[in-house]
Parts: sequence; C-alpha cells; structure tokens
Amino acid sequence: MPQLHPAPITDDLPVTLADVEAARPLLAGAILRTPTLRAPRLSALTGADVWVKYENFQVTASFKERGALVKLSRLTPQEAERGVIAMSAGNHAQAVAYHGSRLGISTTIVMPETTPQVKVSATEAFGARVLLFGETVADAQSEAERVAEAEGRVFVHPYDDRDVIAGQGSIALEMMEDGPSFDAVVVPIGGGGMLAGMALAFAGRAPQTEIVGVEAALYPAMWSALTGISRPCGGPTLAEGIAVRNVGVMPSQIIRRLVPDIVLVDETALERAVNAFLMHQKTLAEGAGAAGLAALLTEPERFKDKTVGLVLCGGNIDPRMIAGILMRELERECRIVSFRLTILDRPGMLGRISTLLGKLGANILEVHHRRTFLDVPAKGTRLDLTVETRDQAHADMIQKALEAEGLPVQRLGAGGADW
Repeated sequence: MPQLHPAPITDDLPVTLADVEAARPLLAGAILRTPTLRAPRLSALTGADVWVKYENFQVTASFKERGALVKLSRLTPQEAERGVIAMSAGNHAQAVAYHGSRLGISTTIVMPETTPQVKVSATEAFGARVLLFGETVADAQSEAERVAEAEGRVFVHPYDDRDVIAGQGSIALEMMEDGPSFDAVVVPIGGGGMLAGMALAFAGRAPQTEIVGVEAALYPAMWSALTGISRPCGGPTLAEGIAVRNVGVMPSQIIRRLVPDIVLVDETALERAVNAFLMHQKTLAEGAGAAGLAALLTEPERFKDKTVGLVLCGGNIDPRMIAGILMRELERECRIVSFRLTILDRPGMLGRISTLLGKLGANILEVHHRRTFLDVPAKGTRLDLTVETRDQAHADMIQKALEAEGLPVQRLGAGGADW
C-alpha cells in the first residue's frame, strides 16, 4: 500500500496554494505553456529518471515572465497609468519590459553599470527605459526605489512579492499535469521566488514529492538563512542569475517551512550541466538554468533511480561563454589535449612529430614554438602542441608514443600540469 503524505498546513504563510491557482488564468494565452519532457540521455548521465521543464522556450527565454505578468495584470488602471519600475541584471528586466510593452504600461529598469551590453540592449529592445546605476543589484534596487518615489511608479520586485511568487508557482502546476509522479523536483534558488511558489503548489497537490533547492556554492544565501550558518557570498559564477546575497523575506518564510534541503553546486558542476543540456538535449541553458542538473551531477547517489523533475529556468547565456564551456569540457574529456615537448631546434623535427601524430590518429589544432625561455637549451626549443584526440586512453597512447621517440613530454591543462 503506498505511503500517504498529508499536505502540510500552509494557510498561515504569506502566499498560499489558492494564490498560485488564482494567478494561473492571468497567464493563459499570454505566455507559453512550456513542455515537460523526459530526457533519456540525461537520465543515462545521472542515473535518475530525468524530466525537464523547458522554461527557456519563453519569449524572453526565462521563467520570469510568469511572475512579472501576474504582477502587471493586477495593477489598477491608475497604477498602470503611472508605469512600473524594476531592478534587475537580466531576466526579470526583460520579462517586465516585454509584458509591460505588450500591455501598454511604461517600464523603467535600473540595471547595474556592470551589466553586459547585450542584456541592456535586449531589455531596451522590449521597450523599456534602462538606467544604469551602481556596481551591484543592491545598488540598482536603491536607485529604483528612489526613482519609483520620485516618478510615482509601481515597484515590481523580482522575488519578494506575493503576485510574483504566485505566478512562478504555475510552473509546478504544469509539471504535475504534464509529467509523471515525481519523487523529487530540483529548483534553482536566487531570491527564492520560484522555489517558494513551486513548493506551495507541490505541498498542496503532491506532498509526496520532495522539493530540493539548489544554489551556487559561491552564493549560498538561502542555505545560510535556513541553516543559521553564515557563509560568504561572492565571486565570479557562471550562475549569475542566482548570484544573490540577500534572499526575499516572503520566500524565506515559505521555503523554511516546505523545503527540507538545499544542495550547493560548484562551478565545475555548473559548466558540466550547461554542456550536457547543449550536447544531450540540444538546448541552451544559462548557468542558473542548469543548476538543477548540476545538483544531480553533484549528488548522484541521492537521486539514483528516482523520478526527478528539473526546471531549465533560463537560456540567456553569452555565446562566447558557451564556446568557452564547450572547449573546457572537451579538455575535461581528454578530447582536446595539450602537450609540451623540449626538442632540438633543427630542420625536420616538427615534421617528424607531426607525422607520428598523424599515424596515431591525432589532429593537430595548434603549434607554438618557444625558443627564448632560459630553461630551454640554446640549441633547443619548447614546443607546445594542442591536439584533438578520441578519449583519455587515446591521449595516453599518444603521450607514450612521443616518449618512446625520446621526446620528454609534459601534459598541460585539464589532463596534466598547469602552464
């Protein structure tokens, strides 16, 4: 007989399941009901039965449209006439700008001065006035609040808002209707609005499903708030969309009640997850969007043989970043390998080496001669070779073959020593 899991009482929380359900009609026809699909290749990679909710299919490539639209749809005519303002470094900005323009509401977005120009341009393209202020999102929030007061605009908070939390909860309602019975659902955490809304929905409709939060290890703000253990927040992270130092008050109250655990993921796991979505699912995930998969890669035994839902919550990632991640993953898999050789500086040496590599099935990508280093003999040269290989075994075979020719070899990068 299946074990029964009574739904927890949530009526005393700042947002309820009824709020989530009431928000849903406001989204009908205005946002995409994104698919919830099984991912067999990710299942093989992680050992879990993985299902993905593709929120990167939204017009602005992010789940943020849900909460922003609910908030904007509930403005009174007088509030809509005054216009709105928000602070954001990316996805919330584009969501407010897009739906504000669609609804005929004037939108102003305050973004940190450090925001990449591609995100500024994208927000302006959706019809918003963009103001650049400060170094951080916190700086941008203080300026947004000042402008809101001065111009009489309605402030649209990205996560600490009842309407926004309720709107994000619609993701969970769709997952329950379109997917299987989940053992666990893993949800990225920034300020906590999406996790709070989804936790409310699952607690009310499918309390047997475990809700697990995930944060970048460099920004464990919610983890610290829930555990009482203070950890520093800061540093360059691939998951800038969830790089939050101060979590929301309302989300924290909900998450504290309904979410038993938060997984912290490092940068390598985030990179691997972004790469896996692209290579296995042929879809773009930004670092924050891939955080759920990163949690499965970080703690595979925890999710092994379970039916697990992931929210690919955003796909706004810089093309140069994607290119870098793909190359780094090829190095991790030893499909691109760099060797350093010290050889005699005489005619024919490079030809001899390239012929050997050709016979071994290695494709030469880059060659660098370095003659001026003092630790290289006067009649010698240092040769750095980057080659394309099949796998670790193939790379090892190439190294042994070079050494058999009397050539001292040093592996560089992911497969060997640092430069």
